[in-house]
Amino acid sequence: MNEFDLIKRYFQSGGLTSPVADGVELGIGDDCALLYPSVDRLLAVSLDTLVADVHFPAQADPALIGERALRVNLSDLAACGAKPRWFTLALTLPEMNKGWLAGFSQGLLRVAREYDIHLVGGDTTKGPLSISVQVHGEVEPKLALRRDKASAGELIYVSGTLGDAAAAVRRFQGELQTDEEAAIYFTDRFYRPTPRVHEAQILAPLVTAAIDISDGLLADLGHICERSEIGATVDLDRLPLSPSLIRSFDEKEAVQLAASGGDDYELCMFVPQTAQAQFEDAAAKLGMPVSLVGSSSSLHNGVKALFRGEPAELDSTGYQHF
Repeated sequence: MNEFDLIKRYFQSGGLTSPVADGVELGIGDDCALLYPSVDRLLAVSLDTLVADVHFPAQADPALIGERALRVNLSDLAACGAKPRWFTLALTLPEMNKGWLAGFSQGLLRVAREYDIHLVGGDTTKGPLSISVQVHGEVEPKLALRRDKASAGELIYVSGTLGDAAAAVRRFQGELQTDEEAAIYFTDRFYRPTPRVHEAQILAPLVTAAIDISDGLLADLGHICERSEIGATVDLDRLPLSPSLIRSFDEKEAVQLAASGGDDYELCMFVPQTAQAQFEDAAAKLGMPVSLVGSSSSLHNGVKALFRGEPAELDSTGYQHF
């Protein structure tokens, strides 16, 4: 099987792409995809690379790897309030493994169907296993969520629970023993995070700035503070923790994972105080749990972490890429 056979069998004819997909003039099979962005919409584009044994265990179920690869990229669209449209895939494989490719493409397909996003191109090559996904979405200019639009005196919310994916990494590394229920839960949270795509589009009018939590809440929150030239205070005792995390770790470890573990791909959102009630009501109607964890200030001094009112000492504030 050559490169073109591989693409045709596992990606072009497997349901990931459609010749009649909305906005697609030309998809897989040419030098470029030809697309029709909607009128009066901004094009939102994001690219992430996942490397074996850095961003996922190399021996993991390929279907779960496929799910994770697309889900974490969709989370970037959610952080901008964008609607998913298309994606491209660059896949580097150490060998031609038909079973692996079949599982991987099925994992991609499940997520693509769930979020109505279509594969329109990419590349394959031989080498150490790595996966690059570029997602394309659309958003109304006035509703685009950006890191540089937060202001002092706003409330800081996070969605879902934090620390679960970091707990999964501890398990993968042999550093954590848990009961079976917690093990299944942590693993699912790592491979199948929930990109808050739909929710972000609905909540965008009530949010001034947002970021998805990939490197850890404190680290990612720091990016908003830097771009918006503000400060922030986070109450670590308010961080939302799952029952599995609470029973698997002591309090200090659980809070550390929630504050800096990353890989949860939940949203951190800034909300004006005047919109608080409306925001919480809208989130509840969407079925998305949100937790008020802090506030912003005019002091351009980064992120201050408190635990029960006292300055908190943490071993780390987030994932370091280098």
